[in-house]
Amino acid sequence: MNGDFTRAANRYLLAGVSVLSILTAEITPAAANESIENELAALRAEVQALRKEVNEAKAHAAAAVGKASSAEIAGGKDVPDLKVKWRGAPELSSANGNFKFKVRGRINIDANFVDQDTPITGVRNVDATRIRRARLGVQGTVWKDIDYILEADFAGNRVSLADAYMQYTGLPVDLRIGHFRTFNALEEMYSANNITFMERGAFMQAFGLGVRRVGAGGIYDENKHYTLAAGYFGANADEISNDESAAFGARATLAPINREGRVLHLGASVRHRSAGFSDNSASALPATNTLLFAYAAQAADLSMTGRFVNTGAIGQSDKFWGLEFANVWGPLSMQGEYGQIDVDTPFFIEGNPIFDGWYVNASWFLTGETRPYDKGGFGRVKVKNPVFKGGAGAWQFAGRYDVIDLSNNGGFVCPACGTQKTWLFGVNWYLNDYTRLMLNYNESDIDGGVNSGAHIKGLGMRAQVDW
Repeated sequence: MNGDFTRAANRYLLAGVSVLSILTAEITPAAANESIENELAALRAEVQALRKEVNEAKAHAAAAVGKASSAEIAGGKDVPDLKVKWRGAPELSSANGNFKFKVRGRINIDANFVDQDTPITGVRNVDATRIRRARLGVQGTVWKDIDYILEADFAGNRVSLADAYMQYTGLPVDLRIGHFRTFNALEEMYSANNITFMERGAFMQAFGLGVRRVGAGGIYDENKHYTLAAGYFGANADEISNDESAAFGARATLAPINREGRVLHLGASVRHRSAGFSDNSASALPATNTLLFAYAAQAADLSMTGRFVNTGAIGQSDKFWGLEFANVWGPLSMQGEYGQIDVDTPFFIEGNPIFDGWYVNASWFLTGETRPYDKGGFGRVKVKNPVFKGGAGAWQFAGRYDVIDLSNNGGFVCPACGTQKTWLFGVNWYLNDYTRLMLNYNESDIDGGVNSGAHIKGLGMRAQVDW
C-alpha cells in the first residue's frame, strides 16, 4: 500500500518538472504552442492514470483496515469464508464451524374424529381440526463451544415459550441453562417430530413429564454406549409466582448395542417436584394458595378428546421413577416404558396415592428404512427414495398398547379415578426427511370411576413439516 502512494507521488513530481522545463525553454512561439499542447495532452493522460492508481490504493487501504478489524474480532485470525448447508432450511456457518446459525420450526396440522361414548361420559363427540404445533425459532453456535436454541409456539392463537436455552460444550460434561424439559422418559427426550404416533404415551402427559422449566443441568453424551444427565429446575415460563414450583430430574441410558440399523437401549430416570404457591393480588402480602398438581390423560391418546380418568388437583409434591427399553433390528423396532409416581397430598386431602402407567409398541418400515439412534434417543428418519426424486417415500406401520392407571387413590374420594387402556394402530408416510403424513386409529376402554365402561374410539390425522 505504501509503495502505491510512493509511485504516485514520484509521477506527480516528474509531471511538475516537465511543465517547468516547458515554461523556461527558449523556443519559437509556434513551436512552443505545439510543444505545450503535446505536453498538456500527455499530462492529461498521466493525471488520469495517476487518479486510477490513487483510487486503487485507497481501495486497498480500506480493505486492509477491514481485514485487520475482522482479524482482531477473530482473535488475530482472518474470519473464514461463509458456508451454507441445507437441513430443511439453510444453515449458515463459518468454514471452521465455530459459528453457526439456522432458522428452525415446525407445523403440525391435526384432525380428530372421535366417538366419546356420550351416554356414559356426557361429553360430545369430536369432529374438529386444529393447529397442534406452529413453532418458529433459531438455533446456532457462537465461538465454537456455546450452543443455543430459542423457539416459540404460536398454536392456539397464543404465544408460548418452548425450548430457550444456552449450552456450554467446552467440557466433557455439557452445561445447559434455560427453559427445557426435565431429564425423564425416552419419548420425552427426543423431538415430537420423530415419535412414531401422533401423541406420546398417556402416563407422560398424566405425570407432567413434558413440562418445560427454567433450570440448569449437566449432560454427558460423548460415549455412544451410555449417557448421563441431571438438573435442578424452577417453574415453567408461564408460571408467575413469588414462591414457584421446583423439580429435580436425572436420567441414565445404556446402549450395549449401538450401530446403524441395530440398537439395544435401556434407560432409567427419576424426578422429584414440589408445587409452589400462587400470588395474591396485593404483592405485599405473602402467597397463601398452594398450586397443586393434577393427574389426567386424554382418551384414545389424541389431543382433542376428553380426560375421563382424572384425579383433579391433589398433589403437593410427588416422586416419579421410570424404566425404558428399545430395540431396533433394521426396519423393525420395539419400544416400551414404565412409569410410577408417588403423590404427597396436602393435609386437607386424605391418603397418599400411587399411580402408574406403561406402554409397548412395535413398528416396521415396509420400504426398508430404520430408526436412527443417537445420544440416548431417536432421531430423524432418512428416507431412501423420497417423493421429490420420483420415489415412493418411506412407509411405516405401527401398533401400541398403552395403559394409565389412576385407580390406586390411597383412600381419598376421587370420582373420576380409574384405568384407561388404549389400542393404537398407525401408518406414517414420509414424503422426505422433513415431511410426513400420519394416520392413527385408536380405541380406549375406561374401567373405574364415574366413566367406567366407556368405550372411546377415534381417528386422528396429521400433516407435518419441520425445518
